[in-house]
Amino acid sequence: MNKIKDNTGQDKTPIVLVVDDNQQNLELLQVYLEDVDCQSIPACDGPEALDIIAKEPPDLILLDVMMPKMSGFEVCRRIKNDPKTSDIPVIMVTALNEFGDIERAIDSGTDDFLSKPVNKLELLTRIKTMLKLKHLSDKLERTLAYLSEIEKQAQMAKSD
Repeated sequence: MNKIKDNTGQDKTPIVLVVDDNQQNLELLQVYLEDVDCQSIPACDGPEALDIIAKEPPDLILLDVMMPKMSGFEVCRRIKNDPKTSDIPVIMVTALNEFGDIERAIDSGTDDFLSKPVNKLELLTRIKTMLKLKHLSDKLERTLAYLSEIEKQAQMAKSD
């Protein structure tokens, strides 16, 4: 995976937040992530994940659904309802596979979901795709900000 750009256009290693209350699942996902050029940060529950996101928003979130304290559905809803974090891609990782559960995940704002047990190849493919999309989205945002600034300067030059 190539480096992605931060808000200033500088290269940085993508950050993937992995949220799961089961320590074995958390460790397994982090081991899988060693095959992707990224920094993984673990969180054991929803409130811890939201604290981490508030301090340093990641580039991607792998989110378990069934957790104590706060479900993955609620965590995702909060992420997607906050304008500062709404563009962070979320992949829900769940043992639930009923259509109603998938519908609930989509309603909460998830960008994608995987069923447990997780297939490593499928997980890594989706992570790489989501990180590429995030990179392109960030690049577009930087380009639009740049064009807006040029437009402002042109307007100011016209009025002089």
